[in-house]
Amino acid sequence: MKTVVAAIIVRDSRVLICQRKRDAEFTLKWEFPGGKVEPGEDLESALLRELAEELGIRAIIGREIWRMTYQYPGKPEPFLIVFNLADAGAQIPIMDPDSFEQIAWVAPAKLADFDFLPANAELIAKLVSGALPIG
Repeated sequence: MKTVVAAIIVRDSRVLICQRKRDAEFTLKWEFPGGKVEPGEDLESALLRELAEELGIRAIIGREIWRMTYQYPGKPEPFLIVFNLADAGAQIPIMDPDSFEQIAWVAPAKLADFDFLPANAELIAKLVSGALPIG
């Protein structure tokens, strides 16, 4: 099982979401920034590395808010762990970073309007309903 970490980054009551590139696996699906935990990394270090690589930011990791597993057909089952960010440090880029097709700041109630990775469906439903508080 691979472990994946992701961040819920909130600014002005909106959440940062990122769209995968056209040439990536799960092309053009939306996700939260983050990625795979490498061997020997702890969860927070992996998330810090991924945020630096994908968005060019340094952050202070907040509390864990969500854990789950999801089985994609024919793929190893990922273990997803989601954290709030206590501080995003440097400004999140206004322009789309190289790692994504585009990024967007979205009100939590509007997250269901985006085509997220299937593994995020339960998380999105909880964020949209307000059952999982952010920020």
